[in-house]
Amino acid sequence: MAQRSSFVVVANRLPVDEVTTPDGDKQWRPSPGGLVTALHPVLTEHHGTWIGWAGGTGDAPEPFDLEGIHIHPVPLSGEELERYYEGQSNATIWPLYHDAVETPAYKRRWRETYRVVNHRFAQAAAQVADEGATVWVQDYQLQLVPSMLREMRPDLRIGFFLHIPFPPIELFMQMPFRAEILRGLLGADLVGFQQKLAAQNFVRLARHLLGLRYEGQSIQVDGRKVKAGAFPISIDTREMERLAADPSVQARAKQIRAELGDPKTVILGVDRLDYTKGIELRLKAFRELLADGKLNVGDAVMIQVATPSRERVEHYQTLRVKVEREVGRINGEFGKVGTPAVHYLHQSVDKQELAAMYAAADVMMVTPLRDGMNLVAKEYIACRGDSGGALVLSEFAGAATELRQSFLCNPHDPDGVKDALLRAINAEPAELKRRMRVMQRHLRTHDVSRWAKTFLDELGVGETSDDSEG
Repeated sequence: MAQRSSFVVVANRLPVDEVTTPDGDKQWRPSPGGLVTALHPVLTEHHGTWIGWAGGTGDAPEPFDLEGIHIHPVPLSGEELERYYEGQSNATIWPLYHDAVETPAYKRRWRETYRVVNHRFAQAAAQVADEGATVWVQDYQLQLVPSMLREMRPDLRIGFFLHIPFPPIELFMQMPFRAEILRGLLGADLVGFQQKLAAQNFVRLARHLLGLRYEGQSIQVDGRKVKAGAFPISIDTREMERLAADPSVQARAKQIRAELGDPKTVILGVDRLDYTKGIELRLKAFRELLADGKLNVGDAVMIQVATPSRERVEHYQTLRVKVEREVGRINGEFGKVGTPAVHYLHQSVDKQELAAMYAAADVMMVTPLRDGMNLVAKEYIACRGDSGGALVLSEFAGAATELRQSFLCNPHDPDGVKDALLRAINAEPAELKRRMRVMQRHLRTHDVSRWAKTFLDELGVGETSDDSEG
C-alpha cells in the first residue's frame, strides 16, 4: 500500500541524484534547483510526495524518504525515454512552444508513448494522493496528466504550471493532437504560466479550439471553472546573495579577472546549449563590434559557458558545431597569442564557480530568441552586491517584463544587440548601480518562495510555510 499524502508534486524528474560514496555505496542526495527549494517547506509541512523519473532506464527504485519528502520514482524504458522525452517533449513540443525557432517534428509513435507515460504518472499520483489532496503537476512533459488524473480522482485539487512559453493560437494549431493537449491542461483547477500573454493565449485557445466559454481568466469546463494566471517564477534570492558575498567566491572572482588579463570589460554568457538561447547571434554581434573597432581584444573579453544539453537530439548536435565554429572564427581573426577574444566552456559549472563568474562579469548577456523566464538573468543580479554591473536582456525572455532596468534588445536584430552591449559597456558607474539596485529590490520581494506561495494560495491550498519577504 503506497504512503498517502495531502500534497503531491508530479514532475518529469525527481529532486534527487544517485551518487556513489567513496566506499563504493550508492545513495541518494537532493539535487539543487529552485523548484525543490521553493516546495521543500510545503512538502515537509504536509508530509508531501514527489513523483518523478529517477534517471536511468528499466525498473524504478522502491519509494523512499529523503529530508522530509517522500520520493516516489516512476520507471521509463529506453524506448520511452527516446520517444516520450527526446521525441514528443523535446523535438515536438519544445520547439513549437518556443515560436518554432527550429521546425518541430511530428511522429505518431512519439505521441502514443507520450500518452502512455503521462498515464503512468497520473496513476502514480492517483495512488499516493490522500482524499481531497492537492496535486501540483509541473511542465510540458506532463500536459495530459491533469485530465487523466481528474478522471481517476475527481476529489483532488489539481494545479499545473508551465515553465516554458505557451504559443499563440496560430502556432499551437500545428500540433497534431492539439485538442487532447488542451483538454489535458483543462483537467486542472488552476493552470499557471510565466507571462500574462501566455495565460491569455490559453484562454483564447479554449474558446477557439473547443468552443468553451470564458469570463476574464476563468474557463467553463464540464460545469466547473478552470482558472488561468501568470505566476513568474524566480530564484532563491537570499541564498544567491549569500553565496556571492562569500569571501572565497569574491577571491575567485578577482582571480578569474586576473586569469583573463585584467581586461577593462568582462562579458559573460551562461546558457544551456539550446537553439532558443541565441548564443550564435550573440557571438556574431561581439565579432562585428571587434571588426568595427568599437571593441578591442585585451580591453574586452567574452566568456561563454554552454552547458551540454540533449546531446542525442539532432538540432542540438548541429547547434554545437555552429557555436564552436563561430568561437573559432572570432579567436582566429581577432585573438592574440595568450589572449583569446572568447573563452568558451562546453561543460557544467558548479554553483560557486558560477557565482564567481557573475561577480567577475561587468556585462551579462542573456539574449534568447524565446524563453519562458530565464533565471540566469535573475541570478546575475542577485550576485552583484553593490558593485554595479549591467544586464543585456532579450525582450523575448520572460524576465524582461520584470527587469526593466536592464539593457533590452531584440536578439533578431544584430545592430540592436550591438547597440545594447555598447550602451551597457559605456554607461556611467552611478547609472549602473542605480539600475541594479532597483532590480535587486524587486528580486528580494519576488523570490521563488513567494512564487510557490502565490500559486498555491490561488489554488486554495491555504497558508503554507513561507519565510520570504513580501
